[in-house]
Amino acid sequence: MERIKEAIEKARAGEQPPRTPRKSFATPSAPAVPVVARHDPASRSSPPDASLDIRYTHTRVVHPDAACLEEHRIIAHQKNHPNSWAFDTLRTQVLQRMDEHGWRVLAVTSPTLDSGKTVVATNLAISIAQQTQRTALLMDFDLRRPSVATVLGLNPDVSLNDVLQRGANVADAMVNPGFERLVVLPTMRPVDRPAELLASPMVAGLIADLRDRYAERVLVVDLPPVLAADDVLSVLPQVDCVLLVVGSGASSEKEIEEAQRRLSRASVVGVVLNKDPSAMPNAYY
Repeated sequence: MERIKEAIEKARAGEQPPRTPRKSFATPSAPAVPVVARHDPASRSSPPDASLDIRYTHTRVVHPDAACLEEHRIIAHQKNHPNSWAFDTLRTQVLQRMDEHGWRVLAVTSPTLDSGKTVVATNLAISIAQQTQRTALLMDFDLRRPSVATVLGLNPDVSLNDVLQRGANVADAMVNPGFERLVVLPTMRPVDRPAELLASPMVAGLIADLRDRYAERVLVVDLPPVLAADDVLSVLPQVDCVLLVVGSGASSEKEIEEAQRRLSRASVVGVVLNKDPSAMPNAYY
């Protein structure tokens, strides 16, 4: 696992691989976005450290099932949970790197299956939304094995499947899972030809529009494992940076090295070692 340690040290030291320029796509009919009542950060009269006042008028609000969240290890909203501090620490490190470069779209992936990338992405998005001057949009672009809806206990009538496959309004597919300043765009079923779809101008236009709609928004995009297919490579030009989640014992050293090689032209903000049985608890709390 020396390569993981090296990647972590490079991320801490601020080393940055070459960045592939973002592709530009023509989007004559950009998807609609959710209608929400909010204060404009550039014009509001409240002090700059005041919380963003978000009142959802179109986005469906679903109250979370505590048992479902606990079962799937979604704990970032529980500040008294002994492990929630880890996601807050990760959030701060990731946002600092993103702010340095003006990045707004973070992809979360892993070398192989069973690394816990969706759990990390979901907890991270919740933690980002807890910062009073941020909002977070969690998008499930693992079109082969979508699971964001499962870990959050969501079962919407309209999802990203309907947006991508039958032109449904993206506003109708968004859900607020009961956490302030967080919106989720879930995928409910696997999609045919996912790599081709992720490389399409339609997806490029969707991500660009959702990214640029609100200045305080951070997009967290849950992607498939890097080695599962070419899905991640297909959508990389549309994201700003990547967080690599490595599950302890889930990937071999060779698989981790190959995943890093495939991401060599992306801006990797860091590597998370997940499911580590030797992880130190937060002794302060």
